[in-house]
Amino acid sequence: MQLKLLEVIVCPKCYGEFDCKNLEKNAQGEVISGSLECVACHSNYSIESGIPRFVERSNYASSFGYQWNRFKAEQIDSLNDTKLSEERFFSETGWTSEWLKGKWIMDAGCGAGRFLDIASKNDCEVVGVDISNAVDAASENMRDRPNVHLVQASIYELPFRPGVFDGCYSIGVLQHTPDPQKAIQSLPKILKPDGKIAVTIYEKRKFTPLYSKYLLRIFTRRLNKQSLLFAIKALMPILFPLTEVLFRLPLMGRFFMFIIPVANYVDYSELSLKQRYDWSILDTFDMLSPEYDYPQTQADVEAQLSSTGIIDIRRLNNGGLNLVGRKSI
Repeated sequence: MQLKLLEVIVCPKCYGEFDCKNLEKNAQGEVISGSLECVACHSNYSIESGIPRFVERSNYASSFGYQWNRFKAEQIDSLNDTKLSEERFFSETGWTSEWLKGKWIMDAGCGAGRFLDIASKNDCEVVGVDISNAVDAASENMRDRPNVHLVQASIYELPFRPGVFDGCYSIGVLQHTPDPQKAIQSLPKILKPDGKIAVTIYEKRKFTPLYSKYLLRIFTRRLNKQSLLFAIKALMPILFPLTEVLFRLPLMGRFFMFIIPVANYVDYSELSLKQRYDWSILDTFDMLSPEYDYPQTQADVEAQLSSTGIIDIRRLNNGGLNLVGRKSI
């Protein structure tokens, strides 16, 4: 943990300042272990492996912790020699490298650091937040980035000063919380006046409940995660070649994507066949394993953002429900 992080974090219960206790630092001056004690309510939080921990390591998002520690490198541009995450980050936030200069940015639901990798290549400070121990995978992936700060915390009790961030993004995360609307409402609180927000959420449409993954998830989300991954890996030698053919069919391809709950990115020419196979295992697991998966309508998300002071809300032309806006002054 960089001591610079103390500029933005506070007690998530009462917003009190922290008194640092028993800090151990490495040769670079980074905090490796210790504790943070709130001077107001005396709540105590540990710093373990250089990461402040505001929640228990095991929680409803444990499947993501398992997932991202198992597949920590697959979707990191700087490790897979692609620009897929970079293109998605700038497309779904609508931000530019020029705008990011000198800013404090929060990644809500950072996982293994897929988008931290992109944001931190710019001249800004980026705080990655995740409720799961995926932050440990992100720490390993981002260990050479002094402008990346990691926090394990709940999106419902963010340990940050109100109005401290210039920008916040959450890509493909909020539908996996127990209460997505409450999660959406929590983000604007940490933004400065005129701060920017970008969210991408699974969209709820008329036929969404009939999507094959939601029918299968009735069973798979209850399975032991290691067993589920084993089953997916065992079936993928059959499912991957099958979807290679069916997902490419003119007109019928989208129908087969709807009825077969397998993630096969047949249009991703940037990926090698092996990379697509690995991504297929990863994202099929991602589809079937989470405890929660609640798609949202555009009207509901806009209403939650508006109720917390977000204005100029608009939808970007990307996959999923991708909305951006800014906090009123």
